[in-house]
Amino acid sequence: MYAANDPRAALNTATARSNPAPTAYKGAEYARFYDAPPQEATGGSETYYARGQNLVVAHTRGKAGLMLSRVNQPDEYVVLLPNRNTPVEVRWNGRSIAVDGYCIVVVPPGDSEVHLKGDGEVVRLVTTRAGDLVAKCSNAASYIDPDPNVPPFQAWPDPASGHKLRRYSLDVPPEPGRFGVIFRCSTIMVNFLPGSGPRDITKMSPHFHDDFEQYSLCVAGSYIHYLRWPWISDLNAWRADDAELCAAPSVAVIPPPAIHTSRSMDPVKNVLVDIFSPPRADFSAKPGWVLNADDYPAPDNIAR
Repeated sequence: MYAANDPRAALNTATARSNPAPTAYKGAEYARFYDAPPQEATGGSETYYARGQNLVVAHTRGKAGLMLSRVNQPDEYVVLLPNRNTPVEVRWNGRSIAVDGYCIVVVPPGDSEVHLKGDGEVVRLVTTRAGDLVAKCSNAASYIDPDPNVPPFQAWPDPASGHKLRRYSLDVPPEPGRFGVIFRCSTIMVNFLPGSGPRDITKMSPHFHDDFEQYSLCVAGSYIHYLRWPWISDLNAWRADDAELCAAPSVAVIPPPAIHTSRSMDPVKNVLVDIFSPPRADFSAKPGWVLNADDYPAPDNIAR
């Protein structure tokens, strides 16, 4: 599935399924935040909401002065600032941190606020336990019936030193054998992949996940997402292949166990962020891959 020099080729793929073999499939979801009206618009700021089984992606093109608040948020969420020169202040529990962009901020449960100090792009990643945000999603109707191949969401352990605002820079130099720039919290894993030009089509990486979703967030350039669902004995459940072009900003929700791979298309710069909720066990089991692993313990059953 992977080229020999792809770090993912060393992943342990011989793990037992945690749910039964599929008898039905969920289709993928594609939210193009540039090709539809926003769910919220105020003072020149626009926010789009789209969801998968476990996660809501809230994408804001914001103006200075905008405040994005959460009240009684039930669990940790992530603020992703994919660009530089995006000044933001995040407040929680009487504390605050100021950041200039190109980072993620993990925000604890409870009441919190994200204040934009300048114009910029803000992405919030929030589990579908936040029912108020679920109701705003453009594709909310797609999950009236849940994905039959995604187990019930279960958060990972709380941070070892307790809840607080945590900032992690995306300015991380590449390292041989490590895949992307990966951070996790108790609810979400973010893998910020390095920017690239068009992909070499002789080095695609078709693969699948047994029982977890992948959210592929395009923040620069464009990608074609290729998906293929395995045949099962019931022909009624077979699905046609997907080949969907999604430019920035957009998110593709890739359901298990669809075989998938993505092809970067822009001739200059393409940036994709892969997101998982809850965190991904196989990435977490690779020493050195999760850059903040000391802050967030893995469950006892995750090999390390």
